[in-house]
Amino acid sequence: MKKTILLSLTLAALSFSCVSKKKYVELQNDLFKTEAALAETRTEKEAIEAEKKVLEDKMGRIQARVDEYNARINSLKTENDALFSLDGKTPMSSNTKQKLNATLAKVNPEDLANAKTMEDSVNLAVSYNLKKSITDGSAEQDEDISINVDKTVVMINVSDRLLFNTGSYQVSKNADGLLKKLAEVINAEPSVEVMIEGHTDPRSIQTGVLQDNWDLSVKRATSIVRILQSKYNVAPEKLIAAGRASYIPLVENDSKENMAKNRRTRIVIIPDLDKFFAMIEE
Repeated sequence: MKKTILLSLTLAALSFSCVSKKKYVELQNDLFKTEAALAETRTEKEAIEAEKKVLEDKMGRIQARVDEYNARINSLKTENDALFSLDGKTPMSSNTKQKLNATLAKVNPEDLANAKTMEDSVNLAVSYNLKKSITDGSAEQDEDISINVDKTVVMINVSDRLLFNTGSYQVSKNADGLLKKLAEVINAEPSVEVMIEGHTDPRSIQTGVLQDNWDLSVKRATSIVRILQSKYNVAPEKLIAAGRASYIPLVENDSKENMAKNRRTRIVIIPDLDKFFAMIEE
């Protein structure tokens, strides 16, 4: 009996021991899996944090560029606010506007009264200062030189009696002062182009040298161009010579006075915009 009880207890102990070991192994395996999963989660977390850092750095650079662009936009806006529009097309600085007003204060009030727009006022100021630059102030030159401006193109009309004798393309010595001052204006502005146009009245002309008014108008233009180049050092690439004969009159050729007005040399100056506004200054 005692042996039977002892055997039973031994078998029970062995059975309990086997169950506990199996459970332990299972628990240990679960622990390994949990630790592995935790390690994988940590790795994923580190990868996510690294990616987050990269994105934050990228976002920081993007924000810096946005701030830079905003600063540039604000700067351009400030510059734009300092400008005002010339009939909605051409910007002019407030400093230039002050110079414009100072020049207009010297202009003939009757001429100023005819300036209806800002463009008219600018053209009037440019004409006033340019005429002062190229004339000697005499009544003769004031009467025989007129300046008009259209879309920043400056057109100077000079009566032929200041430049040539009747029917001749030889430049008068009396024109030296005018051409010298004109050359100074041209040479002071590297970017300008200058066209010299000869114009005649409709009376026919034919000599041993001149075939007609086309010849006369072209030769008068080239005579002026040669003097500007050779005597006053104007760069030839800036000069254009053109003859228009009698086909673009200022007035009807119905009197000696009107024909005298149509006999002229027109000097067309084509500056860039900055140089055009610079002509507002004396």
